[in-house]
Amino acid sequence: MADDEIGRENAALRGLVAIYRHLSTLATQDSGIDAVAELIAERMDATVAVVDEKMSVLAAASAAGGAEEAVRERVVHPQLAQVLTVTGRTRRAARIPDIDEGASMIVVAPILVGNDVHAYLLTLHDGAAETGDGLHLLVTEHAATICGVILGRERVVAAAAARAREDLIEGLLSGKGSGADEVLRWARHLGYDENREHRVVSLVVDDGRDGFGGRVPAAIERFFGMHAPDAISTVRDQEVVVVLPDNARRAERLAGSCLDRVRELFPHALVTVGVGGRCAPPEEIARSYDDARRTVEVARRMGRAGAVVAFDELGIHRLLLQVADPAQLREFAREVFGELYKHPRAAVAEYLTTLGCYFRANNSPQRASRALHVHPNTVTYRVRRVAQITSLDFTNYRDRLMAQVALEILDAVREV
Repeated sequence: MADDEIGRENAALRGLVAIYRHLSTLATQDSGIDAVAELIAERMDATVAVVDEKMSVLAAASAAGGAEEAVRERVVHPQLAQVLTVTGRTRRAARIPDIDEGASMIVVAPILVGNDVHAYLLTLHDGAAETGDGLHLLVTEHAATICGVILGRERVVAAAAARAREDLIEGLLSGKGSGADEVLRWARHLGYDENREHRVVSLVVDDGRDGFGGRVPAAIERFFGMHAPDAISTVRDQEVVVVLPDNARRAERLAGSCLDRVRELFPHALVTVGVGGRCAPPEEIARSYDDARRTVEVARRMGRAGAVVAFDELGIHRLLLQVADPAQLREFAREVFGELYKHPRAAVAEYLTTLGCYFRANNSPQRASRALHVHPNTVTYRVRRVAQITSLDFTNYRDRLMAQVALEILDAVREV
């Protein structure tokens, strides 16, 4: 009899060593936690599951089939939540005996990724003998360790892939590629189709208006992930950049819908959107992104923060955007109107507002007066006074053009 017991123990030990060896092999291969569950289920004739702290099933296997259904039925055991808490605190496997008539034991082992309990491994043994309790504990605990290795590896790989993706996107946005071929490879790796028209969209959360940490940029990225799965997006601090296939109309429509959603979720957040110019070859992405960012800045200066503004709509402002230093633009405008700035600030604003309205009305005092709600003679007087003070001749093409450009500049920098 003693020889029989020794023989059973030796067989159990050999089986344990074999299971350990197979588990270690899974850890060195490109296997997932599903493979661990299947191996334990087969070797120990048990139902095996990996669950998270909310008891959601991440993986399940059973030699008899119907693993997930069996797991869901048994995880409602009232003691199981307590066991999860204990195993998470002690970092050791534990068991619940005699759960119901059809099962004699559940073994629970925490799955550690680093120092955190990431999930739990459950082995449910039908009709397991008490003499096998130690073996079940050992196998479940070792399998949980292997699951931790696999999940940790997957986390590292996912993090590395995310970093590589961010690096590729940053390279495209900054135009740092060493040549068109390299940029094309980067873009294709990200899913960019160079045969389609694209627009780069910059959505900027204004400083000091968020107050929600990174939740607003994250919500914006999720919106485009759901409504434009073919887009390439990245979060850069308080900015979300989206490389969106299709034309400007689609980009503006999606951006507008996104702003509506942001206002619902975060009523006090202020997001300004710039839609860049058309790009098709991937080396044009950097230029479109630069257009989008500059458009955001112009929108802010023109009092359109919180709106969607397309680069294509900016007209002459597209040329003004090429001047990197707004002070140079402001200086040009002040030189054009020269002596006018010696007058009181309120008078300057009144004269320039009237002149701008006069030009937009195609030099018609009557139409300008209706827009300004003043008498036509008042419009004529103010325009004449500006001409007298600045020595500009508005019947002269060059003088009139300089004045119009100067007004556009002042409008862009919000001085009119």
